[in-house]
Amino acid sequence: MAPRSCLCGLPAPYQDCCGRLHRGEAAAATAEQLMRSRFTAFGMGDEAYLLRTWHPSARPARAGLDRKVRWVRLEVLETTGGSVVHAEGTVRFRAHYVERGRAGEMEEHSRFVRLDGRWVYAGAL
Repeated sequence: MAPRSCLCGLPAPYQDCCGRLHRGEAAAATAEQLMRSRFTAFGMGDEAYLLRTWHPSARPARAGLDRKVRWVRLEVLETTGGSVVHAEGTVRFRAHYVERGRAGEMEEHSRFVRLDGRWVYAGAL
């Protein structure tokens, strides 16, 4: 049986993609990679990873995971900055989900910054 593709939408198995970041074996190299790994963390219910990658100035006490929502697909619509040479960047994305058997989607334009050399989520624009 082939390994399951990562929920973030990249063509790699979860263990080799966002799983490495979730386990702390690697850090996101770009703002987009962090955003993708956070989407996957929402899908897998990994609240610890979400909180760890949230900027301290905006971090809530809890990530607010809703077990009734199943995140199913991610579309990255636009990125600005956020590369290995930038200190900040944005990612606009559309996240698809299923809740109580009904399909839905949410769109966000997120801001990311480097903190102590690592990308963190700084909030929605």
